Amino acid sequence: MPAWLGGAPDGIRAFLDEKGVPDGLPFLLSPRFEYDTELNSYFHRPVLIDAPWNSNANRARALAGFLTFLERSRGGRSWRDAGEEDHLAYHQWRRRDEAGPRVAGATWSQEVSHVNQFYAWAVTRKLAGAVPIPQRARRPAPPGTVCAPLYGGELVPATYAHDEGGERIEWLPPASYRRWRDTGLRGYGADGLPSRGFRGRWAARNSSFTDLMVRTGMRLSEQASLTTLEVPVSAGQGGYQKFWLSGSIAKNASARWVYVPGSVTRELAAYAELDRAEVVADARDAGRYRKMRRPLVIDDPERPDLVWAPGRSKYRVNVKMLGPAERRRLLAETEEGLEPAMFWLGEDGWPLAVSTWKSMFAAANGRCAQQGLGLSCHAHLLRHSFAVVTLEQLQRGHIAALAEMNPGQRGHYTRIFGDPLDWVRRRLGHRSVLTTVIYLHALQELEMETRMALVPDRWEDPRDTPLELVADDSPPTAGSSL
Repeated sequence: MPAWLGGAPDGIRAFLDEKGVPDGLPFLLSPRFEYDTELNSYFHRPVLIDAPWNSNANRARALAGFLTFLERSRGGRSWRDAGEEDHLAYHQWRRRDEAGPRVAGATWSQEVSHVNQFYAWAVTRKLAGAVPIPQRARRPAPPGTVCAPLYGGELVPATYAHDEGGERIEWLPPASYRRWRDTGLRGYGADGLPSRGFRGRWAARNSSFTDLMVRTGMRLSEQASLTTLEVPVSAGQGGYQKFWLSGSIAKNASARWVYVPGSVTRELAAYAELDRAEVVADARDAGRYRKMRRPLVIDDPERPDLVWAPGRSKYRVNVKMLGPAERRRLLAETEEGLEPAMFWLGEDGWPLAVSTWKSMFAAANGRCAQQGLGLSCHAHLLRHSFAVVTLEQLQRGHIAALAEMNPGQRGHYTRIFGDPLDWVRRRLGHRSVLTTVIYLHALQELEMETRMALVPDRWEDPRDTPLELVADDSPPTAGSSL
């Protein structure tokens, strides 16, 4: 075991800092807790250091799965010596063996891609003799397609799956979402009434979190990283409230405006004033925030771009540039004392991790199953639900709205909302409308009567907000609020 692993947490941090490893970057250990510096140097490349945390986590899990198989099922073979026969054996166990996990085609193809990229890199560094995945010639791309250069050139893995699920997506209509939320998070019974035996201390916080997600389409990692400087908690002027989602926490730096309906804004305000304030006060009384390691402190709420690091001088850094890991270290100095700048807090007063939110979804699904409700949900399904419902809302009234406007209003409306599909694309942070079109396909599979029943008019429509309060996609100007 490396000496640094047996030391105190400070020793681990010092080792990682010395190696230039930023917070949140994954690393792999052998079953004997050995740290292979050559293996882990794969994650230290600039392209991965700047990659989204969840993408790096997927890379690490895929690679760890194959290397663990080599260790346990292939006689302890080193990753440097893996051959095609090892990959084919792994494929058999992972996909077909009755005793194996028998993962779906899309999951397998993603894992193969990650492992293939690692070995292509290792071969170029002369750390491995060959890529252990059989290769085939890449199929020609359609005329006019521009392909980014990839490891392997004109070769691709021959063991990619052929049974991926295609473009079919799952989503919850509003009524189904509410049943899942009320049963799984709020403790309602199958009869739709509150259950006396439910002890959901954080029911209001959790349901506010999922309500925000299903009404905005943010990804789990994005929403979990929001600060109090960003989340709207005032009634405003009615309709939707907007805030700028920073590229530092948005996947692929897809910075964009996020629109929060008034009903959800009121929920967020209630959480901030009650549950959040209570856990902050308890943690402050216990002195937890004063004991925080390496904090970043905003000591002037009027100057949120000026951050102070204890032990060093003040330095100017825009909070919008801080990534998720740095935001977890961010404290704000208020009249009552220090408190986390992150919006979503746990019972101990500290920011909640993404894994905690995933556990919340799992627990809610388990409760729904116990109550006999045949509904389950996860964070990305809520993102799909937002996209389908919003697209249906916009399409339903798009032509009628334009017909009621004069030419000037029509031009302004078009500049703001544009095509309904493109509006949804921008809200999701997609670079291409080709990615968003899957939601149009989901609607086209339904009869109009079914669409009208599944997507009622009770949810707020973004177009209900006065146009002067709706921004175009230009980022906020320098000096404006987050």
